[in-house]
Amino acid sequence: MAAATYNLTIDQGSDFAVEFTLSEDGSAKDLTGYSARAQIRKLKADTTVAASFNCTIQTPTNGVIKMEMANAVTKELDADRYFYDLEIYTASDAIVTRIMQGMVVVTQEVTR
Repeated sequence: MAAATYNLTIDQGSDFAVEFTLSEDGSAKDLTGYSARAQIRKLKADTTVAASFNCTIQTPTNGVIKMEMANAVTKELDADRYFYDLEIYTASDAIVTRIMQGMVVVTQEVTR
């Protein structure tokens, strides 16, 4: 299955959070045994990570993944366009699946 595309807008200097619900055959995907991770990079091939999301799976059986970034992190991002992806994975990366990808637009903060 190919990763879904979902573009994000992050306001520089603000807290950011979004939740995704994964489903499989019409039901919530059971994410028991999985963790999630997501990063932002200026270019897809960059070796430098611009920022990382804090990803949590609070109730694995409901298929919900929450991606968050604190204002202390977003204020350090330049107002610009970036790329991200979100992966779920098991211990030792035995199974890794990219489930979401897209562009991130960081909008310029005025009040500082």
